[in-house]
Amino acid sequence: MNYIGSKKSLLEFLETSINSIVKEKNYIFSDLFAWTWIVGRFFKEKWHKVIANDLQYYSFVLNKNYIENHKVLSFNWLIEEIPELFTSDLHNTKNLVLDYLNNLNWKKGFIYKNYSPKWTKWKEFERMYFSDENALKCDGIREKIEIWKKEEKITENEYYFLLASLLESIDKVANTASVYGAFLKKLKKSAQKLMILKPAEFYLNDNEHKVFNKDINKLILESSHDVVYLDPPYNHRQYSWNYHILETIALGDKPKIKGKTWMRDCSKQKSDYCKKVEVKKAFSYLIENIDAKYVFMSYNCEWLLSHQEIKEIMEKRWKYWVFTKEYRRFKAWKDRNFKKDSVLEYLHYIKI
Repeated sequence: MNYIGSKKSLLEFLETSINSIVKEKNYIFSDLFAWTWIVGRFFKEKWHKVIANDLQYYSFVLNKNYIENHKVLSFNWLIEEIPELFTSDLHNTKNLVLDYLNNLNWKKGFIYKNYSPKWTKWKEFERMYFSDENALKCDGIREKIEIWKKEEKITENEYYFLLASLLESIDKVANTASVYGAFLKKLKKSAQKLMILKPAEFYLNDNEHKVFNKDINKLILESSHDVVYLDPPYNHRQYSWNYHILETIALGDKPKIKGKTWMRDCSKQKSDYCKKVEVKKAFSYLIENIDAKYVFMSYNCEWLLSHQEIKEIMEKRWKYWVFTKEYRRFKAWKDRNFKKDSVLEYLHYIKI
């Protein structure tokens, strides 16, 4: 999934930097602004136990699958509906279930009626987030997953695997420039392809992992940690706005929507870390109250908080240092003009 601020290109830098400071080998890694799971799963694959948290529900869904899921899924309670599961190899069951969902009848549901061109053509604003076919298919699959959950035909682990697979697959055919704050005026080539539901493959291991869907400044008051990694927003862009349709698909609800892009009410998910007047207070509270051995925080050079402000806040808890790394900028809009193509990433840390 294309994502603003993704740390995919910085994973080795993060690991090398953290392991140069943390000498313990079997520490619990806490990714408390987890976003899309990239960093958490990387450390999960290094055989660490992982705690992940994010305020956005779609991010919670992705992390419930990629982080918390760690054993093979059986889908035993779907055998009556999908008889092939009875004789299938256990490692192939998820593919059979996805094949079944891929061939469901399509539905004229919430996504089709509000975010596809045919249904919105004669309304005040025509919205082209998805092709008609992909919106219909998404609605059909999302409805079926929820029916299975309500009828207790799938476990919690299976439910989040299926939802994560849908989110990843529909995102690949979205008619956007990576974010959902706006749609393109014509269907791009990738958006013209029919969505194929593919598995959101998670890493198998024997460790237990835990995922939360909470405000980080509340979570820290009720938890303790070994190694904490923080990746807060750097600027004023609210992720709840940029990914509002993924939030609606993940929740499976029918929210009140408004404006040209028909955005859901995201007021309860606005992060203080995106507000210039609130971010310093929020970050100070976090650092003052967090119970951890080590805290690492990614923050780039285009910030709401200055380097000096971060240093002053963090060093109150004891030893402070910073690593730096230059990397290519993420561009949601290819024609957008930036002064530089690269960004300097800072990894601040304290040993408490």
